[in-house]
Amino acid sequence: QVQLVESGGGLVQAGNSLRLSCAASGATLSSLTMAWFRQSPWKEREFVAAISRSGGSTNVADSVKGRFTISRDTAKNTVYLQMNSLKPEDTAVYYCAATRRLGNRSARFEYDYWGQGTQVTVSS
Repeated sequence: QVQLVESGGGLVQAGNSLRLSCAASGATLSSLTMAWFRQSPWKEREFVAAISRSGGSTNVADSVKGRFTISRDTAKNTVYLQMNSLKPEDTAVYYCAATRRLGNRSARFEYDYWGQGTQVTVSS
């Protein structure tokens, strides 16, 4: 059973940066497509970014492209979301997700494993 634990959320001012971490156990990253989603109270859970099983390909949502970067450390079996130039509209609970399916999938239903989420709040 794959387990995911997020960390790194918090309160930041607009324009600042934050890095989220997602530690995976029960499987290695080479067997998992990993992704970040986010959900605010007034929106459905939306795709943010994904990284392939090989780590050679990433997919980033247009809403955060150029500001957010997904990466991973296979030695630590951990995936990261570097968030720069944060905006108040980035405020949400951020979830780490994983699937054994190939490809940088962006649909919520394609992911089988989820973390508990970490809150990110961006003040103006």
